[in-house]
Amino acid sequence: MELKVNIQVSVDGVFQSNGGRHPDFDPGMDRGGWARPLFDDESLTYVGNYYQRADAFLFGRRTYEIFNWSWGTGTWGADHGNNPISNALNTRPKYVASMTLTEPTWSNTTVLSGNLASAVRDLKAQPGRELQVHGSGMLARWLLMNDLVDELTLLVAPVIVGQGERLFPDSGPDLALDLVETRAFPKGIVLQTYRPAGRPYYASD
Repeated sequence: MELKVNIQVSVDGVFQSNGGRHPDFDPGMDRGGWARPLFDDESLTYVGNYYQRADAFLFGRRTYEIFNWSWGTGTWGADHGNNPISNALNTRPKYVASMTLTEPTWSNTTVLSGNLASAVRDLKAQPGRELQVHGSGMLARWLLMNDLVDELTLLVAPVIVGQGERLFPDSGPDLALDLVETRAFPKGIVLQTYRPAGRPYYASD
């Protein structure tokens, strides 16, 4: 399987609380829900089709708990069984990178608590199309740093949030990206899909 990361970010790089505010999951984040008003029928269809391509999902601990609360044991999953996102998440294997989660409540979940790089490589070696990562910004950064990402899709929302955790820190490893697809949706969300391409080239003096 190819490992594909899909993350919603603002123009200023925020990925935190894109879907809404939740004081337990994101304490102190007052500007949650910045992406949801900007989705339209066309972009929602794209996202639903993207989820349907997955053979399995990989999450960081916090995103897993948010998705479980909403799409899994929560009302979105219970009330929207025909929703393509809910259907994919509730019927396909889920893996969580966590050293503290011991008893996951969402069915068909496996916790990866040992050597994460080795575990992810083993998952990628399994037959199938896509092992997808949604949200999970800290995990996504780690996967990119460890050369485990085959494709990175950013859904850039036309908003400057001005608060919250950024996808990439002010100082970190560098990485060149090859653009393979771009697309603009009616309400201004811009899709950018990249494949990692090694170290960047820098202009000489």
